[in-house]
Amino acid sequence: MARRNDPTHYGLVSRVIHWAMAVLILAMLVLGTKLSHLQPGLANLWLYGLHKTGGFIALTLIVLRLIWHRISPPPGPLGGGWTRQVAIWAHRAIYGLIIAIPLSGWIASSATGLDVMFADTWVVPPIAPVSEAWEHWGFLAHRVLTRTLMAVLVLHVLGAARRAWQGDGTLRRMISG
Repeated sequence: MARRNDPTHYGLVSRVIHWAMAVLILAMLVLGTKLSHLQPGLANLWLYGLHKTGGFIALTLIVLRLIWHRISPPPGPLGGGWTRQVAIWAHRAIYGLIIAIPLSGWIASSATGLDVMFADTWVVPPIAPVSEAWEHWGFLAHRVLTRTLMAVLVLHVLGAARRAWQGDGTLRRMISG
């Protein structure tokens, strides 16, 4: 089983990163939605820490994925016409959002003045000044970008399901190479 991508197939590394990110992002969306309905308190503070740790892991994985794609370029989307263009733009949007969402959360959390922790062990340096305005706009951006990601992911999954239904091999090559 090839680790690297080739012009027509995804290698093992790309597939593992893709599915690990898919599981992580779904978990983060569920956890983030739950957190948006909770009143922060000592009993649930660990959930916020878990969400922040997941965000840093997602940010790390997308950076690793982008580096890997420079080392081993992925195959282009199958098909042509408007569906190919939609696939290209959807992937670009997903990548951009997976970078922007953790950064906006980090900005907002930094602006609260509380330490931002990774794995409840390491303090992550703040990337925004302590400020109610930064906090407000950071969390607003985080919320809007997350909802945008949800919409784009629905399109991504529907597109993958449509292509699998048509039997073009797109989903198969992301599952088995």
